[in-house]
Amino acid sequence: MERYSEDELRAVVARYEATRAAALTERDEQLRVFHAAGWRPVDLQRITGYSRETIRQALRPEIRQAANLSRRKTSPQPPADYRPYGDRKLYVVADTLAALTGPTAGVVTLPRHLDWSGHAEYDLSRPARLSSMYKVVLTEAGTVDDLNTWLDGDQLRRLWPTLWLPPRLRRLWEDAFPELVTAGTNAA
Repeated sequence: MERYSEDELRAVVARYEATRAAALTERDEQLRVFHAAGWRPVDLQRITGYSRETIRQALRPEIRQAANLSRRKTSPQPPADYRPYGDRKLYVVADTLAALTGPTAGVVTLPRHLDWSGHAEYDLSRPARLSSMYKVVLTEAGTVDDLNTWLDGDQLRRLWPTLWLPPRLRRLWEDAFPELVTAGTNAA
């Protein structure tokens, strides 16, 4: 397999952008010629299939330039006070791991307030489904009772190192139960 450089890739993109810009300029010039010959914007729109805004920008380049400039000024950054959802969401942490006495075998159907996905049935003998159920319960539990009803402390200790959880949720649980961190270290 041949190896290509970053410069070669940049050149491909630059050629595309140059031909695209040239094609756009040519198209807009031709649309202005048709318009000057008496074609109405609505007729140009009907025949070309372009939107009214595209025709408007083609006929008046200063409008396109203003729109493009406006887009560039729009900051892609979130506001300074923005906090990601995972940092705003309220998570529940169990009082003790011993109080987690949920099912350890069979097929479990979580209530809708925990799992509204349409796949709320979990076969606990299947490791992937078991992990998925624990993740759902940990992230969606609204009360300690939810945790106590659906999770098992020993099972949680075994699964903990492999569960994908939001960082803040993991931190909250590990701060409350340092043995979970140890379980992760021993598993690695």
